[in-house]
Amino acid sequence: MKRLYFLFIPLFLFSCDPKDLQKVLDTVNSVPLTNADIASGLKEALNKGVDQSVKTLAVTDGYYASIYKIVLPEEATKVIDKLKFIPGFANLEQEAIKRINKAAEDAASKAGPIFLGAVKQMTFEDVMGILMGEKNAATTYLHNKTYSSLYNEFKPVMNTSLNKFGALDLWTDAITKYNSLPFVTKVNPDLADHVTSKALVGLFSLVEKKELGIRTDINQRSSDLLKRVFAKQDK
Repeated sequence: MKRLYFLFIPLFLFSCDPKDLQKVLDTVNSVPLTNADIASGLKEALNKGVDQSVKTLAVTDGYYASIYKIVLPEEATKVIDKLKFIPGFANLEQEAIKRINKAAEDAASKAGPIFLGAVKQMTFEDVMGILMGEKNAATTYLHNKTYSSLYNEFKPVMNTSLNKFGALDLWTDAITKYNSLPFVTKVNPDLADHVTSKALVGLFSLVEKKELGIRTDINQRSSDLLKRVFAKQDK
């Protein structure tokens, strides 16, 4: 009997009037979303956006060859201007920028678990506030919930990565040489703090871009659940 029933369903779908078929499909799609559905859909979107953002930046030239490229701190300008004519420092700016961006790319993958931890802790009130909020509401939520943790986790990793690519040694040599020159005001910018802060700016900017894509482009809603959940904010 069950076998006959399941055989009957496709026969019905192919033989019924197209208008009747559309009514059936509309009925299926109009099943109300539960709170759990909404929460799962938004978390799926956030996880996807975070994962794609981290993977985009945590590759060779992810920062260096993108709009998120990290440049040297403002104080570095006068150091470079003084040292560029001294043997050994002619390419200081280009080499330092290349190395700090490689360090940022090396450290970026560490951000993923911290983001995902914040997503898991979201309440239903958080979910609805984000879903029906501004176009960057999810990014703002993640920034508020994770920035301090990300910075504290990121900076020691960044120090390790900066050392790994020789950025700190290069910069220390440049600052030491600069500070030994007569008639200059000594400087000692915290390179790890600068690179960490700028790396996080790039990361959150990319997460915001991914969020906007899912909110405004239905083609980026890659599952039925995402389509149904974000249809609520389209109305």
